[in-house]
Amino acid sequence: MRQIIFTLLVTLISLNIINAQSVSDEILLTIGGNDITRGEFERIYTKNNQEPAFDKASLDEYMELFVNFKLKVLEAEALGMDTIQSFKKELKGYRFQLEKPYFTDESVDEALIKEAYERMKFDVRASHILIKCDDKMIPSDTLKAYNKIAKIRKKALSGEDFNKLAKENSEDPSAQRNGGDLGFFTAFSMVYPFETAAYNTPVGEISEIIRTRFGYHIIKVIDKKENKGQIRVAHIMRAVPQGSDAKKEAIEKEKIFQIYDSVKMDVNFIDLVKRHSDDRGTSQRGGELPFFGTGRMIPDFEKVAFALQNIGDVSEPVKTPYGWHIIKLLEKKPLESFEELQQTIKTKVSKDIRAQRGRNLVISRLMKEYNVSVNKKLLEPLYSIVDSTIMNGKWDPEKAHGLNEILVTIADTVNYTQVDFANYIGNDGLRRLPNPYRVIVDEEFEQFAEKMVVEYEKTQLERKYPEFKHLTKEYHDGILLFNLTDEMVWSKAVEDTTGLKAFYADHTNDYMWGDRVEATIYTYNNAKHTKSISKLAKKIAKKNLNYNQERNKFMNSVANDSTFNLTITKTKYSKGDNQFVDAVSNEIGLKEVQEIEGEFTLVYINKMLSPEPKKMNEARGLITADYQNYLEKQWLEVLRKKYEISINKTVFEKMIK
Repeated sequence: MRQIIFTLLVTLISLNIINAQSVSDEILLTIGGNDITRGEFERIYTKNNQEPAFDKASLDEYMELFVNFKLKVLEAEALGMDTIQSFKKELKGYRFQLEKPYFTDESVDEALIKEAYERMKFDVRASHILIKCDDKMIPSDTLKAYNKIAKIRKKALSGEDFNKLAKENSEDPSAQRNGGDLGFFTAFSMVYPFETAAYNTPVGEISEIIRTRFGYHIIKVIDKKENKGQIRVAHIMRAVPQGSDAKKEAIEKEKIFQIYDSVKMDVNFIDLVKRHSDDRGTSQRGGELPFFGTGRMIPDFEKVAFALQNIGDVSEPVKTPYGWHIIKLLEKKPLESFEELQQTIKTKVSKDIRAQRGRNLVISRLMKEYNVSVNKKLLEPLYSIVDSTIMNGKWDPEKAHGLNEILVTIADTVNYTQVDFANYIGNDGLRRLPNPYRVIVDEEFEQFAEKMVVEYEKTQLERKYPEFKHLTKEYHDGILLFNLTDEMVWSKAVEDTTGLKAFYADHTNDYMWGDRVEATIYTYNNAKHTKSISKLAKKIAKKNLNYNQERNKFMNSVANDSTFNLTITKTKYSKGDNQFVDAVSNEIGLKEVQEIEGEFTLVYINKMLSPEPKKMNEARGLITADYQNYLEKQWLEVLRKKYEISINKTVFEKMIK
């Protein structure tokens, strides 16, 4: 009985899915012989309405817009605009962005984001020893490097001084100075494998051997503490370039302590920065540095800066490889919450090597899904024909002519031959590090196989993911719509000055001024001149004088008052254009002085203006917009006559709720 009920439920669910699909596939609209489904209309209708009502009025209104949209896209395709190179390039760019999420594993990305935030809660101080070994080394050299770091690790585990071992053996140039000590750092400060080893190794212990793009490392974790967030400081710096003689060292040390004495005597810190700091990048802004967290500054500077407890505290002079510094704490900012940092971390993860984990997982899954078969034995003929020109990207793939055996098969249908691979490595123009040819060919082949699988998957995205198909179609149609509408309406309205003038001439009375006044406004900053300015205003109005010339004369007459300033503005005002004009009655003549925060305004109403048509230059923006609407309306009338439109009323009525 239980099995029967289960079977019935599965059947009902299946029938509902099939029914939903069939409803979605119903033909709602046909334009110019092109069928448009109910599903496409409903999807776009829902996307463009925050609260889709699905009532008749709303659907009728949107159907009008939807038909107009489809008509324009159809016309653009008929004109061949989808074959233009610029269109293809733009669509390709959008498609590239849309494809990205399908080539990473969201669950991996989310885990990496959370992992990074958990690490950001702590700062790790570690020392390391590096034996260089890049990815291009042949196996025998790689083994030598590994054996060397293994011997050093054995000595470190036996109790030998780690810093001494670093100075004697590490191939990190800074080890001679710092004994391998990297100071405190946090997530994203180091390459991901190094970071992971540092966070996973207990304090006081030595890590396993770690491989990064730089080579092999062993890490000793010295300390681990809670992240103190970020701080903002200002500093005074006396530069002591590396290699300076003892005299220079002594002079600058004495100078920095003299400055520090001034700081203790409460001499203004900013003044001291401007007078004495050698850091030209910050000296003109009071020595201020941007916010920084652990691992962003050199360790000596950072240690002292983070040791300052209270805002305004100033450090004693501290020596760094750049010279001497006095540091003042300006602001502290604790580590933000996960929600606040999530997007920032996500961006960092996407640009970091750790993002490759998600991509690798997807590629591995695709390899299985498409039953990818690889025949590496067929690389043998290529080993012998690759030569030194491969190093500078000039190897000629024609040397592989005739090598047509299949190297890679995808989904049992797509094959790539030895020649395809030869073209791949011969036409990329990339420079490569010197290595045995076999190593280069093997490495390039691995990349080739992965790339071909990715390219195949891109051709399947529309089939596998309906949302991707819909979005790609929306971008396709959107670009065509924009380009053709710009050509037929927007740009045309701006460039067609003759048509614009003719449109304005036919619609002049649609662009009217309301009641206005012509007024002259006098603005000044000293009330003692009010009486004189009033006389000036009456004189200018009565004799219709040039107010700029009269202002200059007036300013000359009060030249002894160096702080006095007067501006005069004469123009036409509608209600709401100017608060001072609005505040006085619309009667011709001089109005009372208005004062706001020591600035005085006197208004003289010159004349009352009755409603009149706006000149074309006074309403060009509005006229142009109306002309664009006019052009679009005419264009749509032409398109509706050109393409037959048929709406399936039965299907349309089914959508009404």
